Amino acid sequence: MKIFVEWCESVGIAEVGELRPYDIDEFNEVRSATVEPVTLEGEMHTLKSLCEFLEDLGAVEDGLSDSVRIPKLDAEDRSNDEKLDTEDAKALLEYFRNDESDYGTRRHATLELAWITGARQGGLRALDLRDVDLGENPYVEFRHRPETGTPLKNKNGGERPVALPRETADAVEAYIQEHRYDVHDDHGRQPLLTSMRGRPNTNTIRCWTYLATHPCLHSPCPHGKEREKCDWTEYHHASKCPSTRSPHRIRTGTITWLLNLGWPPEDVAERVNASVQTIEDHYDKASTDERRERLRDRMEERRRTLVEQLPVNDDDDE
Repeated sequence: MKIFVEWCESVGIAEVGELRPYDIDEFNEVRSATVEPVTLEGEMHTLKSLCEFLEDLGAVEDGLSDSVRIPKLDAEDRSNDEKLDTEDAKALLEYFRNDESDYGTRRHATLELAWITGARQGGLRALDLRDVDLGENPYVEFRHRPETGTPLKNKNGGERPVALPRETADAVEAYIQEHRYDVHDDHGRQPLLTSMRGRPNTNTIRCWTYLATHPCLHSPCPHGKEREKCDWTEYHHASKCPSTRSPHRIRTGTITWLLNLGWPPEDVAERVNASVQTIEDHYDKASTDERRERLRDRMEERRRTLVEQLPVNDDDDE
C-alpha cells in the first residue's frame, strides 16, 4: 500500500474518492513493468481488497474493485529459480574457513549457519547463546518465543534441533569468542548473532548475507569490477551486486544441495521446517542435469539389488 500511495501522490491523486478505474489500470501497468508476476499478483490482491473495503464505506464509486486486474500465474511463475549455487557456497565457505582475517567474523558465522541449517532468516535471528551446543555432537536449537520478539514462522511446530558439522561449530565458536558483541536485547536475552545495539532486525540479517556472498571474496568479479573500488562491497550497497544472495536464496540453495546429495525429502523437510510439498513446489531448484543425476543415484541405491533378482527364465520364477 505504501507503493500505491506514493504512486497516487506522484500523479496528483490526493483522496480515494478521486480514484477511477483507469487509474487502477495505469498503476497495474506501471508495476507490471518493474516487478515479477508473483509480486504483482500479491500487490493486486491487496489493492483489490482495499477497493472492496472503500466500496463498502461508500468512499469510491461502485465497481472500482472490478477494475483491478490480477494476473493468472502457473507454477513456474510462482517459483523463483534464484539460489546460492552449491559450488558458490562451497567456494565461499572455503574462503572464510581459510582466511585468518575473516575466519569467525559475523558474516562468516551467519553464512555457516544459514547454509548448513537451511533456516529462515527469522530463525537465525531468533537464536540465543543458550540455543547453541558446540560440544561433541554440536547443534543449534530453534525455539518459538513470540512473547519476547522472536516468533518462528510455524510457531511451536518450527521448534527443532539442527545438527552442525564440526567445521561449522568451530567457526561459530570462534565468532562467539572473538567477534560477537556481548550484548542483550530489549528483553534481557543474549542473541547469538548480534549488532552493537543487540539483536539485529531481519533487514540487518539480510545485509550480512549479502556481504557474505560476494563472489569477489574468492574469485575475480564476474561483473568486471575491482573489489577495492566497488561500492557494492559497502554495507548499504551490497544488495546491488547481482551475485549476492539473501537468506531466502541461501535456504533455497541449501535445500537443493541436500536433495542432490541424496537426502530423502522427508529428512530435508524436517531439517528446514517445511512440508515436502512446499519443498517440491518452491525450493527444489535443481538443474535438469542435477535431476537426471539424482534419479540415476536413486536407481542404483534403491533398485539395483531388486533388478538383479528379476526373472528371465521360467526356472527363475520358482
